[in-house]
Amino acid sequence: MFNTLPTDARPALDWTWDQFAPFFEDLQNRELQPATGAEWLSDWSRLHDLFEEVFARLYLIHDQDTANPAAEERLFSFMDNVVPPAESAEQRLKDKLLRSQPDLDNMAVPLRRIQAEADLFREENIPLSVQLDKLGAQYTKIVGNQTAMWDGQELPLPQLKPYLNDPDRSVRERAWKLAQERRLEDRSALNALWQEMLPLRREVAANADCADFREFMWRQYHRFDYTPADGQAFHEAIAQVCVPAATRIYERHRQRLGLDTLRPWDLNDGEYGRPVDPPGRKNLQPYADAADFLQKSVALFQQVDHDLGAQFQQMVSEELLDVENRTGKAPGGYCTYFSTAKRPFIFMNAVGLHDDVQTMMHEAGHAFHAFAHADLPYYQQRFVPMEFNEVASMAMELLASPYLAGNGTASAPPFYTPADAARARIEHLESTILFWPYMAVVDAFQHWVYTHVDQAGDPDNCDAQWSALWARYLPAVNWQGLGDIRVTGWQRKVHIYQVPFYYIEYGLAAMGAVQVWRNALDSQNAALAQYREALALGGTQPLPTLYSAAGAKFAFDALTLQSVVSLIEAKIEELEETVSAN
Repeated sequence: MFNTLPTDARPALDWTWDQFAPFFEDLQNRELQPATGAEWLSDWSRLHDLFEEVFARLYLIHDQDTANPAAEERLFSFMDNVVPPAESAEQRLKDKLLRSQPDLDNMAVPLRRIQAEADLFREENIPLSVQLDKLGAQYTKIVGNQTAMWDGQELPLPQLKPYLNDPDRSVRERAWKLAQERRLEDRSALNALWQEMLPLRREVAANADCADFREFMWRQYHRFDYTPADGQAFHEAIAQVCVPAATRIYERHRQRLGLDTLRPWDLNDGEYGRPVDPPGRKNLQPYADAADFLQKSVALFQQVDHDLGAQFQQMVSEELLDVENRTGKAPGGYCTYFSTAKRPFIFMNAVGLHDDVQTMMHEAGHAFHAFAHADLPYYQQRFVPMEFNEVASMAMELLASPYLAGNGTASAPPFYTPADAARARIEHLESTILFWPYMAVVDAFQHWVYTHVDQAGDPDNCDAQWSALWARYLPAVNWQGLGDIRVTGWQRKVHIYQVPFYYIEYGLAAMGAVQVWRNALDSQNAALAQYREALALGGTQPLPTLYSAAGAKFAFDALTLQSVVSLIEAKIEELEETVSAN
């Protein structure tokens, strides 16, 4: 039967469940013996890949134009009518696999994950999960359609970001307040959405016999190698190590700007990021337009590694990127994966800033990861813990950054002069330190939410908790008189609405990525070889082993964190000399 399964997912975008069902039934009805286990699992992987690619493409089509009702209806129809029976059928196949325990290479870790999923699975949670996915899409729709009038032109809010880097402080303040006031117009709608989501998440956890939603998500994310207590210990390490380091960065910039105090519009992201450059220093201008952006990106990755550059060129040639911001496009950036085609796809919102280059390096790291483990035979082996997925992306940012000014071998001009490249690298390294306290706020907020659900059901309590955490971890910027904007920061964090508890991964992975980079400072080629070998393992090894294979330690403690923060601060000082000399 499986000889009729499509090898191209695009004709299956409008398949109903009736078209998927016979393939699931065939697998369910087959006798599973040691001699047939490999073929059975291979067929299941082909079916799963087709289903996942259809879902990924429908979601991407929706995100590319959130104002398109046909795209939304198509996605929601799939969520309502195909996802629930498919998840039930997948669970029956997991149960069948677990009963048979086939002796297959590199399946011990995937089988541990499958067992955990089977233990967590409840049929009654399928419609709740679909409902939560749809509410997440509603969040995207609300935020994606936020616009503001700027000098007589209606702009999506991401297109105001360049003005947050304007040397004129009054321009920055005007742009920042305009964007934030527009976001506050949706405060009630987002509060209502939250109050609809939270009881559903609580119900999901109760159905799965979990003490709370934190326990449910910990198990759903397959966090076998660390506990909630480890996560909270990481928060404390960040408070001990990163908050003082971040305060040093903010103070250095405050003095350079000649300001009595830093305000949020003095930060290049208007939230927690790096302060803007002082007047007289031009903004970094990495590219002219989307075509130039892609051409320079190809050249960048070709200098990092010939094979990686060829993979990125393939993505450009096959139009596997959507980079420019536009009205109605969902915010943010991500790398999705077309499992049947074995191709990654990068989605982002470029507006002409260095942030775009940083996003491209990050998402390309995810893409290279997908290419690296694409040939593992079973889809279960290609499931990688997020804590290591993000090492792939964050390490690529650091591994590629030495080539921002080129090395004389690329066919395209580089993004920057040596001095501007040093500025860009300083910006990235400072942003890494500044990110850890913000990550602690987001993660600690979610620990509080899901262990205090009755309190968190009132958005006013969420505002108060966010404000308290903000005061502890980000004390160096003055938000006086901006209370409503400050306390609603949790509404501006998409992960809290769409992928709950998915945020500590970034903080842990940043620690791993800096360790990979530390190795590269000794030998770029050797570090890159380790990095690529680790990516090729997919999800066949436990998390600490994946880190070790990449040349890093999986850790939460202040000592390890201090070692990477000290390295970053030393490199910043070195790069400052390059900037000063030009």
